[in-house]
Amino acid sequence: MPVEDSRPGPGTAAAREVVEAVAAAVLAHPEVVRLDGGPFGAVASYLPGRRRVLGVRVGGPGEATEVAVVVRRGSPLAVVADEVADRVRAVLGPVPVDVTFADVVPGAGAAPSP
Repeated sequence: MPVEDSRPGPGTAAAREVVEAVAAAVLAHPEVVRLDGGPFGAVASYLPGRRRVLGVRVGGPGEATEVAVVVRRGSPLAVVADEVADRVRAVLGPVPVDVTFADVVPGAGAAPSP
């Protein structure tokens, strides 16, 4: 039996709130430096008023939600991916989540690489 998807459709005020909530949840992770649109800004949500949120694409029914981030070096990436996906699911419920690491930067207090 298919599961009904209660996520709002694109272009609605509810969609804007959902995308912004997902973005805020991901950015609150201590290892996430920023969201990133990936190559050509492909990971993005387009919202009313010609606004877009780079780094988050909430999937429709049967589609994964995509998140692309820049993270601090330090924690294992698999652990960070699981934690970021858990934060997305805390907002959206039990949905598939694809996490892409666009870049890894030195952590706080780390010496720059030569």
